[in-house]
Amino acid sequence: MTGSKRGDVVVVRYPNSDLLTYKKRPALVVQTDDVDTGINQTVVALVTTNLRRTGPTRVQFNKASAEGRAMGLLGDSVVVTDNLATVLHREIDKVIGTCPIMERVDAALRRTLDL
Repeated sequence: MTGSKRGDVVVVRYPNSDLLTYKKRPALVVQTDDVDTGINQTVVALVTTNLRRTGPTRVQFNKASAEGRAMGLLGDSVVVTDNLATVLHREIDKVIGTCPIMERVDAALRRTLDL
């Protein structure tokens, strides 16, 4: 799928750390829209329902909140900015929502990348 943009929550085949297997799961598109890499890929951050994953590089969302509803979350979730992946557009199945508060994610990304 092409057409996803920064801030979109997508369902994607997210690679496991072995880079051989994957799990279909939600992820947040964190790559800027205005860079043309010439490759049909985008950078995404892991979204998990494992609420024990906390800290300054993680952003928690309650599914019942306005933000959680906008993101299309099925459960309380955490955006894990210290678990990024570059995925081919064809690995993205669909857009399920949009993150309305990317500034919180941006702050976590700055911490992750020491920017």
